[in-house]
Amino acid sequence: MAKSKKRYVCANCGTVTPRWQGQCGDCGEWNTLTEGAPATVFSQKHDLSRGGRALEFVPLNRPAELPVRKSTGLAEFDRALGGGIVPGSAILMSGDPGIGKSTLLLQTAATIARGGNDVVYISGEEAAGQVRLRAKRLGVADAPIRLASDTSVRDILTTLGQGEPPALLVIDSIQTMHSDTIEGAPGTVSQVRGCALELIRYAKASGCALVLVGHVTKDGNIAGPRVLEHMVDVVMSFEGERSHQYRILRALKNRFGAVDEIGVFAMAGEGLEEVSNPSMLFLSGRDQPLAGSAVFPALEGTRPVLVEIQALIVRLQSGATPRRAVVGWDNGRLAMLLAVLESRCGLNFSSAEVYLNIAGGYRLSDPAADLAVAAALVSALADKPLPDKSAWFGEVSLAGEIRPVAHADLRLREAAKLGFARGYGPSDAKTGSSSLEYRKVNGLAKLVDQVMGSQ
Repeated sequence: MAKSKKRYVCANCGTVTPRWQGQCGDCGEWNTLTEGAPATVFSQKHDLSRGGRALEFVPLNRPAELPVRKSTGLAEFDRALGGGIVPGSAILMSGDPGIGKSTLLLQTAATIARGGNDVVYISGEEAAGQVRLRAKRLGVADAPIRLASDTSVRDILTTLGQGEPPALLVIDSIQTMHSDTIEGAPGTVSQVRGCALELIRYAKASGCALVLVGHVTKDGNIAGPRVLEHMVDVVMSFEGERSHQYRILRALKNRFGAVDEIGVFAMAGEGLEEVSNPSMLFLSGRDQPLAGSAVFPALEGTRPVLVEIQALIVRLQSGATPRRAVVGWDNGRLAMLLAVLESRCGLNFSSAEVYLNIAGGYRLSDPAADLAVAAALVSALADKPLPDKSAWFGEVSLAGEIRPVAHADLRLREAAKLGFARGYGPSDAKTGSSSLEYRKVNGLAKLVDQVMGSQ
């Protein structure tokens, strides 16, 4: 019998190579090649046009009853999903260990089960007794959930095929599942891809909503092959610092709704609680303004969230190497902004240490935060506080201009709702019918004059 040849599959891009190497030749990632199942021998004499079953086509314009979304019972979860769970959809939930993925899904499963729906929860990491103990702590032990602890996809699908499909199927987690038709240990590229394919196929055929819990790597990416994210309908990331109370549920991919929508939760003693006004989590609430502090109305999907940006400037003695430390923002963007302030405004940051922090552990990726960061840096350098109850937004160009950003009216309305009196931003921003006073900033030079001079 001929010896089967080994092959190695890249977990990032799915490239197959006959031998192991440190770097993938296609995507350039290091240490992503793992041993996969041998390639299936296929004869070119096979005619795939014969012997199969005929497809049943459905006209796109045919009047038909469309699937109705099911509410999860948590308004923040529904918001991130785009309105609820679509029957027959596949959802991939990822997040750091201990962030609360299983807690959120157990609370959601209990709410849906209490509504008269059949819910199946399969745990591959915990025993059934451990899940019941956690459900008792969360106060959902009375929910009629069908609970099992198993890792065999064959056994799971055989059991589910004996009756009516459930309304919701939770698999916690996909990295623990294994199929006896695929070689390799659970968690390998071939096992994760094969098990996910079988479970998604069952969900599409039966109309059962499927939720897969996925592990993440040390870089924060979803573990396993990248093709897993292409196979599912929705990819969600559960983010937050375990040292902080808040958690953010973010939609990274959504075939049934908008991406970048977020749901905000707070971790409490009895599980996750919804936060209807997340802006209050990221604002200090102090009475008097302090130097180096600016408030930025960020936009997550269609939801504005006010966050506080804090800056600290420390002058050094000659000869010392200044340090740049950033928490919650892009380090490269801070370097660019400091260069623009030095080149266009004549400020000197080269002999000072710069520390920048986004309060509450929030992570900013909105380019509209440039103006708020610049205002915080100038305020810290001059040791003068910014105007009280003011919000700042706008993108800064390399020429020192303030460029317009999207949804300025939404940002200003959120600031006005929380009692802010002034808004600073681009000169051509569409402010709508906001009630607060709007002041135009034509460039960084004007910003420096407003902060260091009279307000």
